[in-house]
Amino acid sequence: MNATTAPLHRSPQGQAMAPASMPIPPEAFERTGGTVLTWLGMAGFLLNSRGTLLAVDPLLEGFDMPLLIDFPIRAADVPRLDAVLVTHSDNDHYSVPTCTALVPVTRCFHSTQYVAGLMRKEGMPADGHDIGDVLTVDDLRITVTPADHAWQNDSPEPGQRTFRDEDCSGFWIETPDGTIWAPGDSRLIRDHHLEMPAPDALLFDFSDSEWHFGFAGAVEMANAYPGADLLLHHWGSVDSPDFTPFNADPETPRDVVVDPQRIRVLAPGEPFHLGS
Repeated sequence: MNATTAPLHRSPQGQAMAPASMPIPPEAFERTGGTVLTWLGMAGFLLNSRGTLLAVDPLLEGFDMPLLIDFPIRAADVPRLDAVLVTHSDNDHYSVPTCTALVPVTRCFHSTQYVAGLMRKEGMPADGHDIGDVLTVDDLRITVTPADHAWQNDSPEPGQRTFRDEDCSGFWIETPDGTIWAPGDSRLIRDHHLEMPAPDALLFDFSDSEWHFGFAGAVEMANAYPGADLLLHHWGSVDSPDFTPFNADPETPRDVVVDPQRIRVLAPGEPFHLGS
């Protein structure tokens, strides 16, 4: 599907809703002949690269806002993961209930130093990383990329720590079948987000939020990599018509993104084959 052909459903308030969820079957966790990305809803993705399994920012239960989607799989039904990658501590990315439920089937959790510290306090086997670190999970090479998302410092609560840029990250994931970039939540960093080698797939946050890329920044980033498939996320999952981080509309980028056929409007649970 793509933004030019996929029919959009809308909530009574007019918010764009994700297509109906597709249950993720057990075979999605078996060895494949290539690399498959499956949107989990929210900002989460499952990656199966020739049998190596990653989950990026999985949220499958326990969210504190009303939802527009059914999760395509329960955390209790995930049979195994080689790693969970978490970009930052916001609960739509670092879901403590989800990650706790995944501990018995996950080899290791990876995040920034700050988030990994939070994970270890919850009993998760977590490795913390600095921006620029490179880690490997089987045949996958993963680089921790920068992000600018320390929004908490704009409205600090009494006794709150000062958040640092390095508390948030993205992940540049090199697979045998191509490169996937999960940049995480971030304001646009021009000398980084517009200057990377071209990825094959970009996990595309196009919400018009001041602490995200913003719509104009997201389009600029997409057009800096005109050959990348754009896998939409951070939209259509949360019932929040007045909250910009969650109410992006896939109809808006199609007239301004170079080659809009590469805009992928997935249903939660729908697989996307890298390079297809």
